[in-house]
Order: sequence, then structure tokens, then C-alpha cells
Amino acid sequence: MELKEQKGAGLSLILGSLLMIVTMVLHPVGGDFNHLVNIFTMGKIAHGIAILSLPFVTYGFWGLTRRLKEEPFLSNVGFTIVLFGLIAAMLAAAINGFVLMDFVKSYKDASQDTIDSLQPFFVLIRKFNHAFDFVFIGGICLSILFWSLAIIKTKALNVWIGYFGAILSTLGIILFVSGYELVHLVEFRIFVFGNAAWILCAGIFLRRE
Repeated sequence: MELKEQKGAGLSLILGSLLMIVTMVLHPVGGDFNHLVNIFTMGKIAHGIAILSLPFVTYGFWGLTRRLKEEPFLSNVGFTIVLFGLIAAMLAAAINGFVLMDFVKSYKDASQDTIDSLQPFFVLIRKFNHAFDFVFIGGICLSILFWSLAIIKTKALNVWIGYFGAILSTLGIILFVSGYELVHLVEFRIFVFGNAAWILCAGIFLRRE
């Protein structure tokens, strides 16, 4: 892997992780129908930034995978897994930020009876989002674990980032399989901030090599 290409992948990871952090800072707290109407603009902006971060993160992960080519199984499987997680994140952001917001806006002048009749739809949207969030959480945890193990074995990057990622991802997997609700906003914010920190560090080390 050429140094210039590696630095580009590192920069892409840095940009993607910063956009993820901005997304979580701006992400509004959910609520009832009237609250969703009030946060229409901010909801679209936050989820738009989330979608924007995904191509940067994907390219950066591809560069990281190539940097860890001495462990092809761990690095390539990690990249394959994360693709599923990032696609799920894109679908969740598109549904929650655009489909739901546009749907709510189209009924903003509806009667209370009409709004009450729409509750099953909101429940369905929430179920879809939780399903995609679970895929994203599982995917990012497993992929960071695989890449961290590859870093520890190859020493292609600073080893401490490998141990940091292994601990972080293992903790996430334990919470995930134990049924801890990581899909609620506060817990999800903590999860994203933690993984964005690892992605940011990985990007910095890719550029420093």
C-alpha cells in the first residue's frame, strides 16, 4: 500500500469519525408526534450528516484493511462484516431522518384522532430502526475486534490501539449479547462516541506512519 494512499485513508477515517461525533451531538431526543414536528429540521440535518460520514468511514476502513494485509483473514473478514453494519446504519438513518420526518410533516395539521391512528406506524418504524441498529452495533464491534487482533499480531500500527479496540469491542459484544439496550439514544451515543474515538485514533496512526 502506497504511503500517499494510506495517508488518504487515515484522513478519511478522521473525517468520518468527526462527522459521527457531530451527528450524535446534534441528534435530537425522540418523543411524541408534536415533538417530531418541532425537530423536523434538526432531525434531517443530523441524519444527513450521519449518512455523509459513511462513505468516508468505508474508504478509511478499506485502507486500514489493506494496511493489515499481513493478516488477510482477520482484516478482510473485519471489512466484510463492517460493510453490513454500515449499510444497516445508512438504512436506519434514511428511515429515521427522512422517511419518518417527511411522513410526520405531511400530517402536521391532522386531527388528534388521525394522529392516534398512526401510532402502529410509529411502532413499526421504531422496530425497523432497532433492527438496523442491532446489525450496526454487532457489525462494528466484530469488525473492530478483528482489526484490533490483526494490529496486535502484525504490529502494523501502534499496538496500544489494538488493545484499546479489543477491550472496547469485547465490552460492546458482552453488553450486546447480554441483552443490554444499546439502541436507546443515551446508550447509543456512548457507544458511538467510544467507537468514533477508536476510528479517529486509527486514522491518526495511519497518517503518522
